[in-house]
Amino acid sequence: MAKTKSAYFCQNCGYESPKWMGQCPSCKQWNSFVEEVVEKSSSKVPEWRSTTTTGNAKRANKAAIIHEIVYQDESRILTPDQEFNRVLGGGIVPGSLVLIGGEPGIGKSTLMLQLALSIPQVKTLYISGEESEQQIKMRAERLSQSSKANCYILTETSTQNIFKQIETVQPNVIVIDSIQTLHSSQIESAPGSVSQVRECTAELLRFAKETSTPVFIVGHITKDGSIAGPKVLEHMVDTVLQFEGDRHHVYRILRAVKNRFGSASELGIYEMQGSGLREVSNPSEIMISQRDEPVSGVSIAAMLEGMRPMMIEVQALVSNSAFGTAQRSSTGYDTKRLNMLLAVLEKRFGFRLSAQDVFLNIAGGLRVEDPAIDLAVIVAIISSQQDIPIRSNLTFAGEVGLSGEIRAVNRIEQRIQEAEKLGFDGIFISKFNTKGLDAKKYNIAIRPVAKLEDIFSALFG
Repeated sequence: MAKTKSAYFCQNCGYESPKWMGQCPSCKQWNSFVEEVVEKSSSKVPEWRSTTTTGNAKRANKAAIIHEIVYQDESRILTPDQEFNRVLGGGIVPGSLVLIGGEPGIGKSTLMLQLALSIPQVKTLYISGEESEQQIKMRAERLSQSSKANCYILTETSTQNIFKQIETVQPNVIVIDSIQTLHSSQIESAPGSVSQVRECTAELLRFAKETSTPVFIVGHITKDGSIAGPKVLEHMVDTVLQFEGDRHHVYRILRAVKNRFGSASELGIYEMQGSGLREVSNPSEIMISQRDEPVSGVSIAAMLEGMRPMMIEVQALVSNSAFGTAQRSSTGYDTKRLNMLLAVLEKRFGFRLSAQDVFLNIAGGLRVEDPAIDLAVIVAIISSQQDIPIRSNLTFAGEVGLSGEIRAVNRIEQRIQEAEKLGFDGIFISKFNTKGLDAKKYNIAIRPVAKLEDIFSALFG
């Protein structure tokens, strides 16, 4: 007979305690402990194994020397979505467990249904605990891909019934929308609680690894942007994807936060349309505004987002302050780093910016953390203050130090190639990036500079 007990779980980080505590010792949150009933059973068989095995005892694994292990390259499942393939590291790995998080209404369900409908000759099972079959059918009609016969829809929240349907359908790819709606009979607490999320994910993980079936699970996020549930949820899965973007803009970014099968810094860019998400193969063209004449306060930065080079537009506006304290505001760029660059300009070069408001914007709704755009930020600020436009065929790639030096950045060849492909005439880089760089093989003027004074004299006289 199963032994039942209750425990207290922190709803913020998943810390377990045998008694109630006012402050969580793990995440330091107050009043976050909730009592949940937990059923402990050592003899009960997991739900998926009771329906997929024949009752034979499983042979225990034995330790093996690493050089005796036979390794074979995994055969990935390629989707028609090249952006999705890039973020995953080259396609879907069999037996992988992928977690996708994002704000409500950002397009997580649309992305997953679009994926389930579009993979050719692959049987997919889309499991929804939030919508009815009619609602999913309505979205599929809007995506104009509802005629795919290999996509099965299941509206269920019990993991026991889900694994029974999986045994019947035998899908090649499974999508769970969402993990917070599932509940397991192993745990007596409510769906969405810490113990339920952890147990349901553990069952899906065991199923994915032992049957080599890739599973995608959609996760809700909290008000601070982190994925709801215990933090161990992100540690259990193989890949964590974050679907970002402003609901008032059409562009969405799929970012890999954790990836055991590829780079953890890749991203894919989509455009939200009435017929679904459209992949953007060349994001540099949409990030740069088209203008008839040059405008002061605008510069182009050659940045890297993960392994992907991009040209982005940096916009700055410097005006006289109408109040006693000057304003500093930035969108898509770290405000503390902006204040540091403004202090460098005032201390080292005498630009009186303490009495002026400075507003900075990264066009396209991107959030940039690459320090290589420091040079473009400074050029845009000085261009706005002096009211001198910058030629639109110039781009910049360099990190600015506290003494005003321009430091080298990584993978400069990829940045130069992207600028050359988009038709730029010149690129300003750090002098320390020219070591081992063959400038003759590029059809773009490479302008190495060592200090900000060289930039000021070349652009502003």
